[in-house]
Amino acid sequence: MFRGGDSIENPVTGERLVFKRTSAETNGEYVRFECFVKPSGFVAASHVHPYQEERFEILEGEVTFKLDGQEVPTRPGDVVLVPAGKKHQFWNAGDTEARFACKVSPALGFEGLIETMFSLAQDGKTNRKGMPNLLRLAVIARAHFDTVRLPFPPAWLQRIGLALGAPLGRLFGYGPTYAAQNERVAGEVLTA
Repeated sequence: MFRGGDSIENPVTGERLVFKRTSAETNGEYVRFECFVKPSGFVAASHVHPYQEERFEILEGEVTFKLDGQEVPTRPGDVVLVPAGKKHQFWNAGDTEARFACKVSPALGFEGLIETMFSLAQDGKTNRKGMPNLLRLAVIARAHFDTVRLPFPPAWLQRIGLALGAPLGRLFGYGPTYAAQNERVAGEVLTA
């Protein structure tokens, strides 16, 4: 469980999140964090939050968003609002580190999903795009289906695939959550 001031890094995607207000601190209403994205850094995949809205305020650098297939370049001072259900992804489009403030509301399982995906990357258990193997992903995706989904295929078809893939992933020993094997000190994750 994160607390305000905690941070976590994804060495594969080049993202580092510093939590400002967590789900526990807001009674689940929202989670707020700053995200630092290295040059060529990116979010792991195009995705949809079916019940959550995301608000991004660009503080430094150049971030490009792809919203329902349309590229939206941004600069400091720009705000991008992603309504629930809208397909999106982002990447650092500049030569310097980018930084933005983000608010996800309601929080739902966002923090748990971030901890799992970033921790897998820290421990070398993802591909170069930041994604775990399909069986592990099926277990995680089924547990976080109300937090995040793929934009395609339709949700009903994803449910069928996850109903088949997640139990198989469980047989292989994969769980819906994962914490990095690195030590945690003073609320921060130490990365190698």
